[in-house]
Amino acid sequence: MNEAQEETKRTYWVRTFGCQMNLHDSEKIENLLHHNGFRPAAAQDEAELVLINTCSIREKAENRLYTDLGLLRDWKSASPNRVLGVGGCVAQQEGDALLRRFSHLDFVFGTHNLRLVPTMADAARRGQRSARTEEHASLDRFELPARHPDFAGRGNGHAFVTVMEGCDMFCTFCIVPRTRGREISRPAASIVEEVANLARRGVREITLLGQTVNAYGRHDARRSQSEAAGTVPFAALVRQLSAVPGIERIRYTSPHPIFFDADLVAAHAEVEALCPHVHLPVQSGSDAVLAQMRRRYTCEEYLRRVDALRAARPDIAITTDLIVGFPGETDTDFRATLDLMQRVGFVDSFSFKYSPRPGTQAVELGDVPPPDVAQARLAELQELQRELTLAHHRARVGQETVVRVEGESHRRGGKSVYGRDPYHRVVNIPGELAPGLFAEVRIVEATPHSLIGEAISPKTAAAA
Repeated sequence: MNEAQEETKRTYWVRTFGCQMNLHDSEKIENLLHHNGFRPAAAQDEAELVLINTCSIREKAENRLYTDLGLLRDWKSASPNRVLGVGGCVAQQEGDALLRRFSHLDFVFGTHNLRLVPTMADAARRGQRSARTEEHASLDRFELPARHPDFAGRGNGHAFVTVMEGCDMFCTFCIVPRTRGREISRPAASIVEEVANLARRGVREITLLGQTVNAYGRHDARRSQSEAAGTVPFAALVRQLSAVPGIERIRYTSPHPIFFDADLVAAHAEVEALCPHVHLPVQSGSDAVLAQMRRRYTCEEYLRRVDALRAARPDIAITTDLIVGFPGETDTDFRATLDLMQRVGFVDSFSFKYSPRPGTQAVELGDVPPPDVAQARLAELQELQRELTLAHHRARVGQETVVRVEGESHRRGGKSVYGRDPYHRVVNIPGELAPGLFAEVRIVEATPHSLIGEAISPKTAAAA
């Protein structure tokens, strides 16, 4: 950026709701804005450009967007230079209907159009309102500028890396195939190059992202086009990335149970950098409900995958997603979910009441449990999860682990920091340690939500 651009640089503020893919999309947008002369504002009220990156997985998140847009009307009217944009899954789904509903909204961009944000922001400043929600099958949407020198991101030694986007599974409750499009995988060489560049900037831990991340490259393999497309099986990609100098930890999310093959299971035993944690969504412990959800596996098939992972890596931590109150769910079905939780011994879970989403097949199923029944089931499930999590945490007291420090902890009782260990558990550490540092820690206390450790010695002196 030249001196003239430096003098006229504008400020932005991005608000993000939803999954890790949304968080990573926001980082991509911020990097693009840096390349186009923008810099982050210290607070929303000081920004000239405000962007909301939305989630439509559950109705609550979508409603929050509408509330936020209403509240931003005064922010927008306070200055003629202010610009307001909305992206993400709700934007992809609603398109220019958002422009019609909110007259102070300047532009809307879909999940395939991140690279257009700087141009749309400039056009909006000139009074042009627009919506761009076209879907693109081209790989161009993955090829974005390298990280700007002035954009540090929020990783503290960690970075998300998109390996594929979209989903072809069409679970009956899920809107993702409509908001993210069909599956498309990046060439492996492009992913390796991105990770190598990140490692040279000090990144030591990466999380591979995809709506069904372990389906990476499957369509190319099925059509015998892997060589032409430049893709490889997912386990082979993990092995390639583990060979990148400087990369100490590899994670991935979210996999689908049916795409766990023997090679990926073996990688958990053989690839030192691959973390001993798998977030493996199950959604329900009832075969009848799983069939209604069109998940394409039974509980026993799910359990066999868990058993295989534990045979390969006995200490592996399994976390999951769970939905209660799905159409047709009986009390017997719900009890089956509780039984599955105990059989697996989930270390943690994300659990929700079923939320009907327009455009999904589940809205046509009917027979939805009453709201009070669903709420009672959710409370019971979450109480069981608290017990399972606390039992797991207590079993770890006295163990030693390595924590990547993420930032200052908000626990009471003096200065402390927090970070994550290889099992993806949050560990709070009294004292002051630099973000990005890998610290050897002994676990001294367990709580239902996190672990408390004491630093033994830094594993490495270099903070990313």
